[in-house]
Amino acid sequence: MALPWFVIIDGSDRSSRKGSGNMDMLSRIIRQPLPFAELLGIEFVSAATDRIVARLIVRSDLCTHPAVLHGGAIMAFADTLGAAGTFVNLPEGAGTTTIESKTNFVAPAPVGTEITGEAVPIHRGRRTMIWQTRITSSEGRLIALVTQTQLVL
Repeated sequence: MALPWFVIIDGSDRSSRKGSGNMDMLSRIIRQPLPFAELLGIEFVSAATDRIVARLIVRSDLCTHPAVLHGGAIMAFADTLGAAGTFVNLPEGAGTTTIESKTNFVAPAPVGTEITGEAVPIHRGRRTMIWQTRITSSEGRLIALVTQTQLVL
């Protein structure tokens, strides 16, 4: 079994988190960084129970030929946002891991491009959560659309 990406370690429960400020949720995500997210250079911008936003600058070491963002990097970016969205909705003591993901690649993101990912929940249940992430360029062009299912552990 895959290890969970996030586990709630504070004493709050899901209902109390819904009333928390967005900065508190963003702070919680930043306090527990994922090493791979740091390697990719993901910068979380905002976090709420119903929306996660992050940015990424397309670097040459994340690209394929010709110098455009590799599909795996796009998928990893979106996966991180969906996991973070689940994280801010978890009950105390729970963790999460991705069990399914589907990506539609729409346009390339050349090196130097700043992309933004916005993840919103499609379903937030007790055992699974489904998140959809739109990845766009700073000009608003759709780069990819990702839908993923997170298991609540």
